[in-house]
Amino acid sequence: MTETRTEILVVGGGLGGVAAALAAADSGRRVVLTEETDWIGGQLTSQAVPPDENPWIEQFGATASYRRLREGIRDHYRRAYPLRAEAAASRTLNPGAGRVSKLCHEPRVALAVLEEMLAPHRAAGRVTVLERHRPVEARTDGYRVDSVVLEDARGRRHTVAADYVLDATENGDLLPMAGIDHVTGAEARSEHGEPHAPETADPANLQGITYCFAVSHHEGEDHTIERPRMYDFWRSYRPDFWPGPLLGFAAPDPRTLEPSRRTFVPNPDVDPLAVAADQSADAGDKELWGFRRILARGMHRPGAFDSDITLVNWPLNDYWLKPALEIEGVVDAATVREAHEEARQLSLSVLYWLQTEAPRPDGGTGFPGLRPRPDVTGAEGGLAKAAYVRESRRIRAVTTVTEHDVSLDLVGPHGIVRRHDSVGIGSYRIDLHPSTGGDTYVDIASVPFEIPLGALLPARETNLLPAAKNIGTTHITNGCFRLHPVEWNIGEAAGRLAAFALEQGTTPHAVRDKADLLEAFTALLDRTGVERHWPDVRGY
Repeated sequence: MTETRTEILVVGGGLGGVAAALAAADSGRRVVLTEETDWIGGQLTSQAVPPDENPWIEQFGATASYRRLREGIRDHYRRAYPLRAEAAASRTLNPGAGRVSKLCHEPRVALAVLEEMLAPHRAAGRVTVLERHRPVEARTDGYRVDSVVLEDARGRRHTVAADYVLDATENGDLLPMAGIDHVTGAEARSEHGEPHAPETADPANLQGITYCFAVSHHEGEDHTIERPRMYDFWRSYRPDFWPGPLLGFAAPDPRTLEPSRRTFVPNPDVDPLAVAADQSADAGDKELWGFRRILARGMHRPGAFDSDITLVNWPLNDYWLKPALEIEGVVDAATVREAHEEARQLSLSVLYWLQTEAPRPDGGTGFPGLRPRPDVTGAEGGLAKAAYVRESRRIRAVTTVTEHDVSLDLVGPHGIVRRHDSVGIGSYRIDLHPSTGGDTYVDIASVPFEIPLGALLPARETNLLPAAKNIGTTHITNGCFRLHPVEWNIGEAAGRLAAFALEQGTTPHAVRDKADLLEAFTALLDRTGVERHWPDVRGY
């Protein structure tokens, strides 16, 4: 077994992990960043999910480094793609013209930009990236993590020792390994008094995962895949809270729970520059082809592309039958493996159903011209490399954000809970997808929020910090903290915090508790472009 020593170890190369590594390296610290797949970027890349963002994202509401990522993606399209002149000139170019986001784009483009952002730090030797490495053990002394044992794709093990360890994994994998107090699933209503919490705690009640996939459509061609092994099961499966079979265009409206019918028309003849993406006004999920479209052929010069490319992350392929998170004494590793395999089978079954049985506007059935795009997702069958994980283990934190802090109904239409220790901001609806506990959607209005430093601090002092979805939220509030710009902001704050604590010879807890240290740290965040407080925003 080989060993490495660094100052800051970031385990998990999703958006939070990359942001943490960039922030720590920008502070002059040596960083090792690990990633379980061969693509850094998490939600944007290996999970293939276009960014879900707040409605003011083009003006404010994100860190400066997240803005550099967004503009880097647009610049990549302007440099490398045959855009129409009007599209190339658009300051707010939305390459896919998807309705879910003002910046729908292909995962490989985000990967290229993230690699570009890390490149100077890698060249300088400040950042080492270990791809295809997963954590298998944390070696501890009390609540301090001395080192983490990583395993590569060939089963070889490598130990990395560090002054600070940041858990940016998709599932909060280091928390149980290191013995850090944490929570999984749904808390009981009595714990925090949250109106939407269940009466009884259920640690295995987790939001569903999704294996997204990409398709284009080529009329007159037949790209029908082999009938999936579990197709008969998924074709007949009807959830109790669904208006029909799961494989169908009828599904609950997440916000009203009323039955709602979706439409599906590949490559509609609509100018993509006329598409507006504003989820605060319209969720955009009723027209499925354009909902998460990641390449719009009409953005480009005639003949450049013979089809759009759309990303399938729909109600049809959310999986929630079994928890996809190992929980000691509750959910074992074999169940987690089964959950992931069944989730893959669901997505393949959705694709096969679309190709063979889905109703067409002309009265026929099936779209055999739908072509899966493994060249877009980088994985077999056109599925994403990794599952889209909505809910992680969460630390028991110094500060826990509850529904009382973010719900529009509870805070009021012009309320924002101000945090003296704010390390960033975010805004998104409380958006919980159907869960393994049998719950339907919980999708309710929230107010813009500030991210308290206390939510990044485990209840007991340790050198391990959360840097993704594993901060001090609840099952309910995770629903508005889990999206792209907030995860990035959390990772960036965690990376800066670890570097600042090293520089000052102090601890993260002391940074929050001592007024002079907190003032110095928040001033540092201000200088580096972290927005910590909202202006007076309305209309959410």
